[in-house]
Amino acid sequence: MKITNQRGAGIPKEFMGLFIEDINYAIDGGLYAQLLENRNFESLDLYGSKECGYYGKHDGLFAWSGDGLRLEVVQGSPVSENSPHYLRAAGAQGGGRFQNGAYGGLCLRSGVACQVSFYARCARYQGSITVGVIQDGAVPLSETVPLRPTDADGWNRWVKYELSLCPETEISGGQFFVQLDHPGTVEFDWFSMLPEDAVLGIFRRDLAEALKALRPGFLRFPGGCIVEGNTLSNRYRFQDTLGPMEDRKFNWNRWAVEGNSEANRQHGAFAHYGQTYGVGFYEYFLLCEYLGAKPLPVLGVGLACQYQSYERIELEDPLIQEYIQDYLDLIEFANGSQKTRWGAVRCRMGHPEPFGLEMVGVGNEQWETPESRFFERYALFEREIHRVYPDIKLIGTAGPELDSPRFQAAWKFYRENEGKRDFVYAVDEHSYSKPEWFLTHCDYFDHVSRETKVFFGEYAAHADIGTVEKIPQRNTLESALAEAAFLTGMARNSDAVVMTCYAPLLARIGYAQWSPNLIWFDGKRVCRTPSYYVQQMFAENLGDYNIGIAEGEIPCQASYDAAHRELVLMLVNGTGESKEIPVSFDSQWDVGKEPVQEILLTGEGRKDCNLPGKETVQPAVRRLSLPGTYRMPPFSFAVLRIPAVRK
Repeated sequence: MKITNQRGAGIPKEFMGLFIEDINYAIDGGLYAQLLENRNFESLDLYGSKECGYYGKHDGLFAWSGDGLRLEVVQGSPVSENSPHYLRAAGAQGGGRFQNGAYGGLCLRSGVACQVSFYARCARYQGSITVGVIQDGAVPLSETVPLRPTDADGWNRWVKYELSLCPETEISGGQFFVQLDHPGTVEFDWFSMLPEDAVLGIFRRDLAEALKALRPGFLRFPGGCIVEGNTLSNRYRFQDTLGPMEDRKFNWNRWAVEGNSEANRQHGAFAHYGQTYGVGFYEYFLLCEYLGAKPLPVLGVGLACQYQSYERIELEDPLIQEYIQDYLDLIEFANGSQKTRWGAVRCRMGHPEPFGLEMVGVGNEQWETPESRFFERYALFEREIHRVYPDIKLIGTAGPELDSPRFQAAWKFYRENEGKRDFVYAVDEHSYSKPEWFLTHCDYFDHVSRETKVFFGEYAAHADIGTVEKIPQRNTLESALAEAAFLTGMARNSDAVVMTCYAPLLARIGYAQWSPNLIWFDGKRVCRTPSYYVQQMFAENLGDYNIGIAEGEIPCQASYDAAHRELVLMLVNGTGESKEIPVSFDSQWDVGKEPVQEILLTGEGRKDCNLPGKETVQPAVRRLSLPGTYRMPPFSFAVLRIPAVRK
């Protein structure tokens, strides 16, 4: 292959990004560092389907169990009316306790303290309680907490208690417990257990650092299907995620009913999956700042998930204005001054400066039907949003797959409106396909229109490994290389494809509804997949603009990094045979005087994968010389950074 002197399209800084949705316990039980499950006793047990409807039974004791106590979840006078249930624990003698399952067991590191807090109210109780961790019948960690029985006026008010627990040794599979040291009755609510090293006091450190290492240009949130909800009342409303934690309303998770069928009586394995909104929109914007990523929030358009529901708000219904107002309020929350209603909310939460929101997604995976009328819907939302915020970039959607009739209809709609100023900035396309499709479609964007841009917002190669289990083994080297090949085609066409992101991002092992996923984790370990390293290699080596390649025989892309004065060459060998690739340069390039840096991702076979504690597929770095013949191993992805200047 020959590296020409032809300068191509510039590569946007936000070309490589991330998309996080609370699927696979990615946020509650994952990125949100909160260790306790169902900490406010609001859990629901979910049932149902699209055909028979969805319903939930309150199950306030989910994840909690007791020994020597009578436990009841009650209502009456809660800490917050938005969280009406709380625990009433009664014991006839001291020593009874209750404990929390904590997503399969607490994993605590030696020397890393956890900040514990809870609300308690003495109904009929005098004395102390003991709070700590139990593991295999032993109590390696505990502290006595004296309770205040009444105020000076004799009124039993809720009191917030705070303490620190620091393990001297590692704890794995433990349970958080509370023991009543004396007979009586105590009411509890809003337990919290957060490691002191949580990023910003919110995010699980190892996961947050793994995301930061991907150098994302943007972060899409909160979904995904969660945006729409399986019912309209189940949709993700950003207002519900703001303010003090105690005032945030619990919402059941759309993925709680994934896999429901007649065979399991419409009751699946993750029926208690819920959203506490410990990571809401404010925390999302903070995460964007931590990652150095532009925010890309997505909201609904009055349609519940079209896969899972028939519910919708008709365009003639006055209630549609509520959905439009959500966009206006969200933008005001992100960018408004403290003199505005929602800007003032942001300021009170601790962020006086605006977040600098530039773009918003209008809907997720919606498609046109006579009932949904999505095209009219988008036009209405676009008009009303731009009437107030004309500079906000809007991201449309082309539905859930490529090249279908509904996909073609969507693009026809957007192109017919290209004459309207800023009607749509980019259209969100999704594809979950076999590795072979990605490998053979590297030219997919070579001939598309350059006027309306593409946001390739969800994609992953799904290799067949002979099982439907949701496990890390589904993230094979074969899939990662197919994604790398397709990325070379998208990067070559960066004047058409302006943003990309893999999906889903995170999955807790044993709690997954979908696979493959970019990062797997359990209570104490993070597993970066081969696909993760492909994303990282691209993000770390994006040049400023494309450079033309002549006679390229394998998936490839070249760019120029002006700051480092280097050509960056991406090469993918998705076959089981090594490749001898002659690499030469246009005479206008001055190369060969300094060694080339090679960053190589490879393995022993196409089904290679990474497992927790055993990441065998990782990039390796070495130095070599070019021009000359570059030898690529079988099943490999290479980034070559070549010192070069124009003569």
